[in-house]
Amino acid sequence: MNQSAREGYRIADLDQSQRPRERLERLGAGALTDAELLAILIRTGIPGENAVQVGQRLLNKLDGLRGIHQAAFEDVCQEKGIGPAKAAQIKAAIELGRRMAQESPRELPTIHSPQDAANYVMYEMSALQQEELRVMILDTRNHVLKIEQVYKGSLDSSQVRIGELFRTAVKRMAKAIIVVHNHPSGDPTPSPDDIAITRAIVQAGKLLDIEVLDHLVIGQGRFVSLKERGLGFG
Repeated sequence: MNQSAREGYRIADLDQSQRPRERLERLGAGALTDAELLAILIRTGIPGENAVQVGQRLLNKLDGLRGIHQAAFEDVCQEKGIGPAKAAQIKAAIELGRRMAQESPRELPTIHSPQDAANYVMYEMSALQQEELRVMILDTRNHVLKIEQVYKGSLDSSQVRIGELFRTAVKRMAKAIIVVHNHPSGDPTPSPDDIAITRAIVQAGKLLDIEVLDHLVIGQGRFVSLKERGLGFG
C-alpha cells in the first residue's frame, strides 16, 4: 500500500477544478452539493474513499442533512471516516444553519404568499420529529409579529381547542393569522382531521374578525396550502 492509501484519500488528490473548497471560492457555496460541503468539513478520506465520497455515504446512511441533524452524536461518530472531531464539526455547522434560520431579522418579514410563509418556517419544522401546530400572527400589512407554538404531538380535531389558536392574536389585536403544522412523515398531504380543524379555525376567525389567511402543512422540503386547494376554506 502506498503512502497516499495509508493516509487516506485527500481532497488534494482530486483535480483542482473538482476540489470542493476551490469550487466554493470560484462559484459560491450554493453551487456545491451537500456531499461537497460536508467534504470541506471532513477534509480527508479513507482508503478507497475521498472526503466527498465519505460525505455522500454519510448522507445516504443517515437519510440526508435532516437525518444527520436528528441523529445522535454517537451515531455520526461511528460512521467510518468520521470520528468525534469531524462529527462535532458537522453537527456544529448544521446547528449554525438552524440558528441562522431562526434569527430575528432587523425588519419584520412580510408574507405575500403561501410560499413566503412556508419559507419562513420550513427549515426548522421539516426537521421536527413530532407533530407541532404553530400560529403565525400578522399585522395589517402582513408583517409577522410572532410565531407561537400552540400544540405538540399528534393533532386530533377533537382535542384541538380553537380558542387557544387565537388567544395571542386577540391580545395583540392582530388582523390575520396563518396556521402551520408539520407532518413528521415528510408527506404534507392534508388528512381529514387537518381539513376539519381548518374549517373550525376559519369559522372562529370570522366570529373574532381575525382573518385566517391559510393553513400550511409542512413536509420534507415541500408543503401544501389548504387554502390554495380549497380545503376547509369553502
